[in-house]
Amino acid sequence: MMTLFLLLLFVCGALSRPEPRPNFVLVMADDLGIGDPGCYGNKTLRTPNIDRLARGGVKLTQHLAAAPLCTPSRAAFMTGRYPVRSGMTSRSRVGVFLFSASSGGLPTSEITFSRLLKNQGYSTALIGKWHLGMNCNSKVDFCHHPVNHGFDYFYGLPVTNLRDCKPGEGSVFTSGFRLLVFLPLQAIGVALLTLEVLKYLGVLRVPHAVFLGLVLLAAAILGLLVCFLHYFRPLNCFLMRNHEVVQQPMSYDNLTQRLTAEAVQFIQRNADTPFLLVLSYLHVHTALFSSQDFAGKSQHGAYGDAAEEMDWSVGQVLNVLDELKLANNTLVYFSSDHGAHVEEVSTKGELHGGSNGIFKGGKANNWEGGIRVPGILRWPGVIQAGQEIHEPTSNMDIFPTVVTLAGSPLPEDRVIDGRDLMPLLQGRSQRSDHEFLFHYCNSYLNAVRWHPRNSTSIWKAFFFTPKFTPDGANGCYSTHVCFCHGHFVTLHHPPLLFDISKDPQERNPLTPETEPRFLDILQVMHEAIDGHKKTLTVVPDQLSFGNLVWKPWLQLCCSSSGLSCQCDKERQERTVTH
Repeated sequence: MMTLFLLLLFVCGALSRPEPRPNFVLVMADDLGIGDPGCYGNKTLRTPNIDRLARGGVKLTQHLAAAPLCTPSRAAFMTGRYPVRSGMTSRSRVGVFLFSASSGGLPTSEITFSRLLKNQGYSTALIGKWHLGMNCNSKVDFCHHPVNHGFDYFYGLPVTNLRDCKPGEGSVFTSGFRLLVFLPLQAIGVALLTLEVLKYLGVLRVPHAVFLGLVLLAAAILGLLVCFLHYFRPLNCFLMRNHEVVQQPMSYDNLTQRLTAEAVQFIQRNADTPFLLVLSYLHVHTALFSSQDFAGKSQHGAYGDAAEEMDWSVGQVLNVLDELKLANNTLVYFSSDHGAHVEEVSTKGELHGGSNGIFKGGKANNWEGGIRVPGILRWPGVIQAGQEIHEPTSNMDIFPTVVTLAGSPLPEDRVIDGRDLMPLLQGRSQRSDHEFLFHYCNSYLNAVRWHPRNSTSIWKAFFFTPKFTPDGANGCYSTHVCFCHGHFVTLHHPPLLFDISKDPQERNPLTPETEPRFLDILQVMHEAIDGHKKTLTVVPDQLSFGNLVWKPWLQLCCSSSGLSCQCDKERQERTVTH
């Protein structure tokens, strides 16, 4: 009887004890195309660890970024909301933050999954790229900083990796230089030559002060250009640990290894407590880089080297989960912030952008190549291994999925656009909860996707499309990236309609002649748009010119000697350690 009584107590205790909350490792690549990993069809780029992750879990084949650019896509990922709701979309050409001393960023009023998990007792860390702002009014308020958005620990790059961060890799500001420097210099040169000729011919008497003023103006423009080229790298390309600048400018030497070590050490430190790790790679955004162990080893040049180094890093994280016996209680997610940047060509003519597989377009536009991204989730024993799911899902879905699994209620004071993925991942539902998805190009509603409840069709309607240049190209090579308004786009009346389920390459737009339900489909989509717009409220524009521009009083500098901003505390620490 005593044995039976003890057994009943044990069973009752086991039934009443809440299930342990899972750990979360959320891995976000930068500019990785859906055609790059082997598990999505690439035969020459080696990604054995990403492929291992896919074999052990679920591969989503229609996983979509909420925006085709870094900053808005990452804002949506962190909050589960369309970035237009938080003001993290631009009304101008510049759709991302370029300067560390900008005042825009993810508003403090937004609720991130990291904040909710921290409130649930999770240890939280962001390793790698942030790109959602840093300061508001002073260089010490850190209002947009990761630590102010629920992360206990941050180690990485507050802005983004750019060509300008690596000497010899060119600049992303070439168009700006042409408009603001070279054209004015040419105009000044023509003016000086014309005035000199007129003076020589005796037609016009020109005071010396006019010549001097034009020469001084040209000198000032050149001086500003030299200052920009000299100071951009140290002022914008640096590493931070929490609120401290630890390396300025950032060194690419073994950078992926350092980020990986930080991620592994965080897992090791928190092996006995629930944790959330967001590992946000700098790979494979340009400037491309890789360590000696990977440089020159791939079949795809510098891009392939970087992608294969990132895959190695993913393997290190998976290995430490196995070593600490945490794999069975850890949900791992792997994705990219948007599609590959197809227009990336180095100054030497080498292709530095990835592959979007069969899909049209890429980064910065809402053709499938710009928004369809890898989506892999693994949780052994909870999610059946080896699945492929072809339903539309979004990177916004990670927010409600993670928050619900952690035991936190979803916020009730705001619209959450993401949907919990677990019913779909566990086979309890065969349909995506997204009947409609809205695709924004910056702050402009660009397209809408409709997956009717009673149909296998997936309709996608474009209201405008970018003008690819040159003619016949698969991107906007003349401007390096596609823009979202004005003469850079073609408006469509009626909208351009595709059935993505039958035409994923978006080659054959439908017409009333080829699709009898053409007008009815568009009518339903317009009604959905009207409903969606009613849920939007006016919010401050975080990517306005005033918020994007460099502000010297917000500039972080690890030295007090003017704007030299040179330090390497990491190297000093390594020297002391060894």
